[in-house]
Formats: sequence, C-alpha cells, structure tokens
Amino acid sequence: MSSGILQVFQRELTCPICMNYFIDPVTIDCGHSFCRPCFYLNWQDIPLLVQCSECRKSTRQRNLETNIHLKKMASLARKASLWQFLSSEEQMCGIHRETKKMFCEVDRSLLCLLCSSSQKHRDHKHCPIEWAAEEHREKLLKKMQSLWEEACENHRNLNMETTRTKYWKDYVNLRLEAVRAEYQKMPALHHEEEKHNLEMLKKKGKDIFHQLHLSKAKMAHRREILRGIYEELKEMCHKPDVELLQGFGDILHRSESVLLHKPQPLNLELSSGPIAGLMDRLNQFRVHITLHHEEANSHIFRYEILRSMCIECDHQDVPYITATPRSFLAWGAQTFTSGKYYWEFHVGDSWNWAFGVCNTYWKEKNQNEKIDGEEGLFLLGCVKNDIQCRLFTTSPLMLQYIPRPTSQVGLFLDYEAKTVSFVDVNQSSLIYTIPNCSFSPPLRPIFCCIHF
Repeated sequence: MSSGILQVFQRELTCPICMNYFIDPVTIDCGHSFCRPCFYLNWQDIPLLVQCSECRKSTRQRNLETNIHLKKMASLARKASLWQFLSSEEQMCGIHRETKKMFCEVDRSLLCLLCSSSQKHRDHKHCPIEWAAEEHREKLLKKMQSLWEEACENHRNLNMETTRTKYWKDYVNLRLEAVRAEYQKMPALHHEEEKHNLEMLKKKGKDIFHQLHLSKAKMAHRREILRGIYEELKEMCHKPDVELLQGFGDILHRSESVLLHKPQPLNLELSSGPIAGLMDRLNQFRVHITLHHEEANSHIFRYEILRSMCIECDHQDVPYITATPRSFLAWGAQTFTSGKYYWEFHVGDSWNWAFGVCNTYWKEKNQNEKIDGEEGLFLLGCVKNDIQCRLFTTSPLMLQYIPRPTSQVGLFLDYEAKTVSFVDVNQSSLIYTIPNCSFSPPLRPIFCCIHF
C-alpha cells in the first residue's frame, strides 16, 4: 500500500477532535464521526443540542449508537501499529530473540512464548497482547459510560438545585402570603397561632435556602471530579496498546470510588402547620359534586410536561416513556357562576391525578385541540417520578413543596374573591391558594387521572 493511500486510510479512522484512532466511534446526523468520549467532552455543560465541530450543523445527544464498522477498522489499525512496534529490534526478547506476543497479567510484562511457559511465569495468567489491550480498553469504555451517565444525572440535579435556589425565596413569600390571608378570614383569637406558624415557615424557609446552597456546592464539586476522571480514562484509552497495559494500574478502582456517595437533591418540604377552625369554616360552604366519567386523549393533563416539572428539568430531558398515557376524566354535573363552595376528593395513596375547576370551554376543546396554556384551568395535581410524588398547582404551573395528602383533599371556590384554595383535610392545613383567577363563567369541577 502506497504511503498516500495509507495516510488517507489512517485519516478516515482518526477522530477529528483528539486526532487518535477512534475509540467507541459514533456517527452523528450530518455524517461526521467522532470518538464518543471526545464528542461528549466537546459539549459545554451537556446541552441538549451540540454543533458538529466539522460542519457546524446541530445534532441531538440522544441515542448515539456505536459505529461498529469504524470500531473494527480502528481496532485493526491499532493492531497494525502494535505489531510494527513489537517487531522492532529493541522490543525483541533479550533471551530467546523472539517477538514478545504475550502479556502477563500478574506483573504486567510483555513476554515471548518461551518466556511465558518458563518456570517463573507458568502459573501466571497470559493472553495475546492485542487481546489484552482490547479487553482493557473495553473495560475502560464501560466504566466511562457509567461515569457519563452519572455526570448527566449530576448535571440535572445541579440544574434542579440552581433553579430551586433562585426561586426559593419567592416561593416562601407566596406561602407566607397565602397562610396570612387564610388567617385574616379567621377570628382574632387565632393571632398567636398565626404568629407561630408564620415564624415557623420563615425559619424553615431560611434553613432550606442555606441547605440548597450547600447542595449546589457539592454537586458543582462532583461535576469537576467526574469530568476529571472521565478525561483521565479517555486519555488512557487513547494510549498505544503497550502503554495502556502497563499503565492500567489502579485507574478502574479510583473511578469506581468516584461513583460512590453521590449527592442527592434535597427533599424539600415547607408545611405551614394546622389552622384551628379551618375545616369548620369551610364546611359551612360544603356541596356535593356529581361526576360524569369519560375516557379521552386529553391535553388537560399533559403528562410529559408535568413529569418534567416534577423532576425540575426541561421536558425534553425527561427519559423517554414507551407507554402511552391516557387521561380518565370526570366532569362535574354542576356549574358555578357566583358564590362560595367547598367539596372534597379522596386521593388515598394514588398518584398522577389532578382535580379542581376550569372554565367550561376546556370541556369542549380538550377532545379535539391541543391547548398550550393553563389559562382557565385551576388544578391541584400529583405526579410521580422514579423516586417520589410531587404536588403542583396550575395558573401558573408551579410545584408545591409540601407533604403529599394521603386521604381527603378539599377545594374551596370563592367566586367573588377570584381564588381557588386547596386544603389537606386530615391535617387541617392549607396546601395553596391560587390568587387572581381568570374566571370565565360558568366554572365546572374536573377530576383527571393518568394510566399507562
């Protein structure tokens, strides 16, 4: 093979980022190929989209499969380089003047066939050098994949803590305002209880704010550690076969230790405590709601968006769900155009549900149209992710960092005040009050749950 053709062949098997033979090559949408580790590390902070360094076209990071053909060709190229190295005079066995073809896994030395069967090495484990090199490289790649998955999870968690830290003070103030407004409807004899509950909320809010900063710092530090060990493993993978075998050392053990003791996002809870007399006051406005059930492909409960909010990341980053969610709706037979009303739902230990009131046009539109906003939809809901359940309210869509109710949940509709309040009946506590609701009469009760 001429030197020109050989150079073209080598160039086709070379990663344009690291300029080494491919390891675990991936080919992206535009047709260009890179080492998977080089491509990953070329992304800044693991974004959803990344530009190809060759043609500047954007591509998505998901579902990158190994280019098996390129991987085999790159492996052959490394073997050719290995045999060229081993065939040199200085690498010949000094005793038997034979090529060193075997690798001793005990003392990590290169041996000729005669040396490997000598008394000194006969009880050691040996294998051909090119086999050993590829096996060690595959072990490194497998560990790198675990590290990358850990880095992605840590990145999502860090984004979550950053977002929660940014908005936490506003959330605490909203809860303080909601609880304070609820006490203003109660007799003055509850003043001491109000003072105690509000002070408790403020203190808990400050404590959590401090914990969020500490959690962010731990995750940021872990990000640097994970990236550092990932780059170290990548460099080891790119070493020539002999250097890889002899320098393998304890790098796998160190990478495994990095995967231990990973920081988890805080489980935030900001309960406001029970309000004496709350249920007595609400039960004065109690009504019985009759529901009509139906099954529909409803966009009222847009599971992907709600679940992404539940784990507090962009909904495009939510792991793909193969099951198709279906909404089971129950509409209230009654409608409301004025007044005050209170009713309850039993939720038990269930998840992926929502209930509340909505402007009537939702009932007509949900069957046929995709609706992108929450205007006219006033819900309390629960969404389950892989770890826990989260509560949310709509108008606007926001998480509620309080314990999930496990029995009865109440709804109080105050048409004149334009508010919808949700309460944990067993705890006699306020979950949240949606203020300044854009009511468009008539209002209709709604209950929705998701099944897969």
